[in-house]
Amino acid sequence: MVVIAVENYAADIIAARIFVRAGSRCEPLEMAGLSHLLAAVLTKGTDQLSSLEIAERIESVGASLSTNSSPDYFLMSLKTVSADFPDILKLANELLRSPSFPEHEVELEKRLTLQGIRSQQEQPFSVAFEQLRQAMYPGHPYGFSALGTEKTVEKITRNDIQNYHQTYFHPDNIVISIAGRINPEAAIKLVEEIFGDWPVSPEQFPMLTFPKITPNPCYLCTVQDTQQSIVMLGYLAPAVEYHHDDVNDNSIDYAALKLLNTYLGNGLSSRLFVELREKRGLAYDVSAFYPTRLDPAMFVVYMGTAPENTMLALESLRYEVQRLCDIPLTAEELQASKNKLLGQYALGKQTNAQLAQVFGWYETIGLGIEFDTRFPQAVSSVNAAIAQSSAGQYLAGSPYVSLVGPAEAIEGLE
Repeated sequence: MVVIAVENYAADIIAARIFVRAGSRCEPLEMAGLSHLLAAVLTKGTDQLSSLEIAERIESVGASLSTNSSPDYFLMSLKTVSADFPDILKLANELLRSPSFPEHEVELEKRLTLQGIRSQQEQPFSVAFEQLRQAMYPGHPYGFSALGTEKTVEKITRNDIQNYHQTYFHPDNIVISIAGRINPEAAIKLVEEIFGDWPVSPEQFPMLTFPKITPNPCYLCTVQDTQQSIVMLGYLAPAVEYHHDDVNDNSIDYAALKLLNTYLGNGLSSRLFVELREKRGLAYDVSAFYPTRLDPAMFVVYMGTAPENTMLALESLRYEVQRLCDIPLTAEELQASKNKLLGQYALGKQTNAQLAQVFGWYETIGLGIEFDTRFPQAVSSVNAAIAQSSAGQYLAGSPYVSLVGPAEAIEGLE
């Protein structure tokens, strides 16, 4: 078990993030949604405690404890005043090691998950993103919503959840990140006292094999009787990676694309917002995102627009992305984007919970906590030529296109 401890006496609060190297990327495709269900029922009972008793222990001291699953990891989040932290950490230990997964709770969470999936199918953005994701990641866990599909969720059983838990929930697959009013030595000692008798995995963790992700741009549309069209473009982009002995690896492209994402679609001053919403009035909503992933990620730009403007919105989004490949950013544009990105990055590490999240996350995905220093350095080193080169490598050419809207607006636009 890896333990990270950050001492911060700004408030009488301790936050912890317990990461398990699992997540939806460890699910068989026929069980998409498995890790989400595990997260939903992990806190619903242990061998010794009922769901109500667990809730009472947490709420009686005003603490918080929650679980969730992402594509690349499973996470338990804790926060409490310093005096109560040992007791809440002991509770976390019990939840992680001996959940009972009550059958009625599993069935309840399955019903709620199915409702969530059906709700997503009524939301144009979710529909557009789902069809884009499935096209970009065929046969890969990244191609599915964290909730799974109706077909896969209906098949998942309590036994499937137990097997997943028994496979991946072992101390040698866990990172605990703690931040707050506790010194590192005391934090490590506390973790040893609480988790020290947890045996490591008796077997090697399963070797995960995924299909190779290669660009195969295509045009996708779903007809939906909506008041606006969703126009979404997707480009395959690099995974996050940093090799300490080589600064000329794809961490430079990663930093450059993070910078371009900030310039293009982050906030009211971004190019997409200014050009397509403020100046041309095309967009109800317009933005871009580039998530950090262990496997190749997606660089996405999207717009919600009036149906009669769908063709113009598609052309405009493609034009703005292509401009990044054709025309280098000015010194002023580059510096403003760096200031915004690095400022937001710094603001994302103000609280104990944020500190625990960032350091634990970096360690869990194999970057090490030193990436907290390396990433700002990489961003600062990006110049206009590097940014344009990265754009040309990943954003040039035909994108994946995902459209959702009325038939007369989206059909025949390819």
